[in-house]
Amino acid sequence: MTIELLGNLDNPSVLVIGVFHGDEPQGDSLIRNYIKLNPKTKLIMIPCLNEYGMKENKRTNANGVDLNRNFPTQNWGTAQMNAFFGGETPASEEETRLVIDIVEKYNPKIILTLHAPYRVVNYDGPGETIANKIAQIIGYPVEPSIGYPTPGSFGTWAGVERNIPIITLELDETVGVKALEKPVSRIFEMLEEY
Repeated sequence: MTIELLGNLDNPSVLVIGVFHGDEPQGDSLIRNYIKLNPKTKLIMIPCLNEYGMKENKRTNANGVDLNRNFPTQNWGTAQMNAFFGGETPASEEETRLVIDIVEKYNPKIILTLHAPYRVVNYDGPGETIANKIAQIIGYPVEPSIGYPTPGSFGTWAGVERNIPIITLELDETVGVKALEKPVSRIFEMLEEY
């Protein structure tokens, strides 16, 4: 497994993560496009966290684990082995441990993750103000809850339990990536100011 870490590795204040779920690949193209046009970005970016899932168009990683249910949160629990399986133990997956290490090493002030398909700006922890700014750019509603339980989620681990503003941008999957490039680049540009 090779996960690329792009952007400013010297003193980043914002972390952007794409493709937690392999069947939500938009983040990879959007991040790579932004980096290509802005090679001196202040952001630190992971274009694709779940390479296997993206290659296979599957939500889970190679071990059948939903990476966004694998974080060592107070609400982590075992579940049936399905598309939302959180692993045999918390942080059992290499990808999860990598994200934990990056957050602990760089201590970002804000984290943005790119998902699909719900067309909302969701937030965890103290992220409401930033979520509202992102919503103004992309025209999606702000939702403090995604509407269903997410035990072991990254938002709970980093946002709720570590008090880092976490924004989950749920992109509209009915819109092509090219049409998303402009608003998402504007969001990244806004985050450059932090």
